[in-house]
Amino acid sequence: MKPVRHLRISLLVLISTIGLGTLGYALIEGWSLFDALYMTVITLATVGFREVHPLTVHGRVFTVLLIVFGASTIAYTIGSLLQFMVEGQLRSILGRKKLAKEIGKLQNHYIICGYGRIGTLISSEFRSRPVPFVVVERDPEICQRLAAEGILFVEGDATDDEALIEAGIQRARGLITVVDSETANVYITLTARGLNPDLFILARCGEEGTEKKLIRAGANKVISPYKIGATRMAWAVLRPSVVDFIDIAVGSQNLELQLEEIRVAPGSTLVDKTLVSSGIRRDWGIMIIAIKKSDGQMMFNPEPTTVIEAEDVLITIGERPAIQNLEQVAAGG
Repeated sequence: MKPVRHLRISLLVLISTIGLGTLGYALIEGWSLFDALYMTVITLATVGFREVHPLTVHGRVFTVLLIVFGASTIAYTIGSLLQFMVEGQLRSILGRKKLAKEIGKLQNHYIICGYGRIGTLISSEFRSRPVPFVVVERDPEICQRLAAEGILFVEGDATDDEALIEAGIQRARGLITVVDSETANVYITLTARGLNPDLFILARCGEEGTEKKLIRAGANKVISPYKIGATRMAWAVLRPSVVDFIDIAVGSQNLELQLEEIRVAPGSTLVDKTLVSSGIRRDWGIMIIAIKKSDGQMMFNPEPTTVIEAEDVLITIGERPAIQNLEQVAAGG
């Protein structure tokens, strides 16, 4: 039996015992309900106070039965309460230690600040990849939901250094702040940039003018969900086929076609080869639609003679299994 249910049953039995004792004294001795209740309570508590009124023989027999049954009930209730408190505290302590241990093992992970509607969708996308991440959330009820879903989290305010340090910000690859407050997003960005100068920070922007503040605070990229949503709705009317193509290409569950970016490691066999000599299109059927160079320059629709360099990011489109094979080759595997 679960401790909570155990405690509820014991409290119900105790209340029922008090009620039956009160009713018994009222019927047997003819006392008022208050006197009967007082007699029941001091009898069950075994405090040794004198009787409210002299008892008859039937009243004394009832008192003996009430003491025997009541003492057992109180002992059962106290035991249930102690079990609930001890097991609850142990479970909480062990749960926090386990979380801290798992978070401590993470490297190059992402930190998501806020588990609202946008944070939930981002987490779902990360889990489908899978990509390691930690959620920082201060709402206890949401933290309980995260624990039930098996998601690593830190319960705390993301504007505090301690919460971000506990989430492993020094080892993190990036941070995404999507809390509802614009001011909080700015503070989180400032705090995160101070703790890890090399961290990639993506911030949510909801109001005009906040984007510049987030950039000055240290955000690498700022996104407005409202602006993206409005643009997407306009495209769905003006360019419906383009929107359908994007939905297919970026959908994480689609296996026929996948749009992906792949970074070329210095030790990869692709380095210093042209697109045509690398065999990417010939061997895997993957199209390179753009190349982002290490200096940030974006080359769209590159020529077959374009040379692949270390740290280039290949924007590719192809079947998911082929993309995965190319990722291994690009990583030097």
